Amino acid sequence: MTHALARSRRTRQQRLLPAATVLAAAGLLGACATHQGPTALAPGATVSQATSTLGTPTGRYTVNGGERLEYATGPMGRQTYMLDFDAQGKLVQSQQVLAEPRFNGIRSGMSRDDVLATLGHPSDTRPLPVQHQTLWSYRYQSPFCQWFQVSLDASGKVVDTGYAPDPHCEEYESGTQ
Repeated sequence: MTHALARSRRTRQQRLLPAATVLAAAGLLGACATHQGPTALAPGATVSQATSTLGTPTGRYTVNGGERLEYATGPMGRQTYMLDFDAQGKLVQSQQVLAEPRFNGIRSGMSRDDVLATLGHPSDTRPLPVQHQTLWSYRYQSPFCQWFQVSLDASGKVVDTGYAPDPHCEEYESGTQ
């Protein structure tokens, strides 16, 4: 193959690559637009409809005489949706709960079950043997590269809460903080 022919093929491939990339991205965006997420269910939907649409929940809780379904989603566990159903099994509301207003409602003395029903399952769990505690950490979307943490004592009661640097953020991984 001559240099001119090889260069012509490379040039054509270089021109086609951006077009192929745009087409692939458009296909992915189209798939996302038709995705049935937790907030796509209309009020009044049943628990059965929710589980058939969204799959098996990551948690189930009894709340106010009804049921709450937890759906943890998103990259690195940064989103968790709670769907609240009334006593008749009808959807009342759905919301993304990994956010500072919800975190700030977690108080000392709350039970482990109350924290789970409020925030869902943590992104990370670590024992704190010296303090005889367990540390739950929740990743969430934040411009500050932090996560929310809950310390639980041996009986499963909240001892303390706070915000700390998320070790998975790039600036902390690279050591450039």
